[in-house]
Amino acid sequence: MDRRSFLKAGALVPATAMPKLAFAQSEFNPRQAEKWRMFEVTTRVEILVPGGTTRVWLPIPSVDSGYQKTIDNAWSGNAQVAKLVYDGKYGAGMLYAEWPDSVNAPAIELYSRFATRDRAVDFASRPASVEKLSAGEREFYTEPTEHMPTDGIVKKTAQDITIGASTDYQKAKAIYEWIVENTFRDPKTRGCGVGDIKTMLETGNLGGKCADLNALYVGLARASGLPARDVYGVRVAKSQFGYRSLGAGTANITRAQHCRAEVYLAGFGWVPVDPADVRKVVLEERAQPTTLSDPVVQAVRPKLFGAWEMNWLAFNTANDIALPNAQSGKLTFFMYPQAETAAGRVDSLDPDNFKYTMTAKEISA
Repeated sequence: MDRRSFLKAGALVPATAMPKLAFAQSEFNPRQAEKWRMFEVTTRVEILVPGGTTRVWLPIPSVDSGYQKTIDNAWSGNAQVAKLVYDGKYGAGMLYAEWPDSVNAPAIELYSRFATRDRAVDFASRPASVEKLSAGEREFYTEPTEHMPTDGIVKKTAQDITIGASTDYQKAKAIYEWIVENTFRDPKTRGCGVGDIKTMLETGNLGGKCADLNALYVGLARASGLPARDVYGVRVAKSQFGYRSLGAGTANITRAQHCRAEVYLAGFGWVPVDPADVRKVVLEERAQPTTLSDPVVQAVRPKLFGAWEMNWLAFNTANDIALPNAQSGKLTFFMYPQAETAAGRVDSLDPDNFKYTMTAKEISA
């Protein structure tokens, strides 16, 4: 495909076949809205040890909302099959590519362009109109997943945290503060973590990275009856608010994946939260690890309940996702490039066998 011949993702799948993504349009506070910024992310994948049929799945921007708009996706490479496909449950989009055994050096590049703007909820002034969740949507966003139960120790912990909270806002805020106070960012965790919240609570080891800490928030929120979801993506630019740890330091974003969370609150709609990033500031913002009492942490802690800086691309909200045509099992989440050969799924965190590079650049309108 010609590098400049971008195709609209929606043109490849009939609108009636696309699952509904319920992202609120009214949650963005116009008084705090920044201008839209446009980015292009390029993902290049090379399979160093192919064998049999080789398959690759690359996430594409699948969240169109008041804070992010997909512009287009395009690709180039030597794949025999390359097409955009979507998960039927969450609407997670991806570029699917396939090579026969006769291709010795499978390679593909994906180019995704999108626009973002910062989002913030003004809790002192409710928006004039808020998207309401249907009974089915509320059930969907409060149900357990395979890796995020809402019963047992998760339910008991949620009940303990929210004792005395009478409103959804109070419950959501109490869970946020509990996560910030009781968890920690563990630099030894591979990638973004695995999100096994039951084991975290049972063992008392509350360390991890964003896919662990923010999954814990979502699980505890759901166990409290609050609709909540993880949003999986990647940082694409430096923070404009002076936090080195909350942005991509260079144009190379290969290891800049980041999971965030949202909770639905009556009167406000979907509210952005990110307790994991508070713990990231604690560990990484200064040369030596600091504490929650440090002014640099105190400045960001209240802001990350109700706001996201959109120097970040949201891919999808999918949990326990089965990749189309995959021979291996489900993924807990779909945030990293994925590949599979006759030997099985390739470890997406193993550069000796699965070489990929992601780069980002801001572009003019």
